Amino acid sequence: MLEIKNLHARIGDKEILKGIDLTIGKGEVHAVMGPNGAGKSTLSAVLTGRPDYEVTEGTITFMGRNLLEMSPEERSWAGIFLSFQYPVEIPGVSITAFMKAALAARRKAQGLPELKAGEFLKLQKEKMAALRMNPDFAKREVNVGFSGGEKKRNEIFQMAMLEPVLSILDETDSGLDVDALKIVADGVNALRTPERSSIIITHYHKLLEYVQPDVVHVLKAGRIVTTGGRELIEAIESKGFDQF
Repeated sequence: MLEIKNLHARIGDKEILKGIDLTIGKGEVHAVMGPNGAGKSTLSAVLTGRPDYEVTEGTITFMGRNLLEMSPEERSWAGIFLSFQYPVEIPGVSITAFMKAALAARRKAQGLPELKAGEFLKLQKEKMAALRMNPDFAKREVNVGFSGGEKKRNEIFQMAMLEPVLSILDETDSGLDVDALKIVADGVNALRTPERSSIIITHYHKLLEYVQPDVVHVLKAGRIVTTGGRELIEAIESKGFDQF
């Protein structure tokens, strides 16, 4: 599904990624762990096409396409979703209106007709129920006045509605209490299928107790320094990242 080879990237004059190699197959969940400043969020920014990050070397192939030649919108339409570490507020736009527009754009890019109003509302109701969200939540303005947990739950709701092929969760566990973390994890697990993959970016182990990754990578100083299974999570919890 996703193949990254020798990826180097910088912002301004500062090189942050210094040769990333990473392959993700269909249905796989990969955790990318590392200390602050390791390059984890830069990796997510490059994958989603943020223009302030420059790729100076390497390739990224997504579903057989050259990802680096695709605009951020094209990447989204192709099925890449990013759950932001700090979700933005959109005053004046309801969650329902936002999701209707986002889903319509995705379906148009896929050559599919826009859902009828009744079909959309039924889908939204089903997804909100699955995430244990109050239906009145859909009437609120996007992230305006939301708590940290509500913002993250809204991100997972968007993911559930769009059903992306590749979901990137960029420290989506940051600032969550245990109950909110469990709800987010349940949403991620509910979307797990043999055709959909996820990258979970974090420097905490707690989320990975609820969302079981197939592969764990440790990213330090712009490079993946080791790859393994859940034993890496236990090693990090006991001895930190300095051991690698």
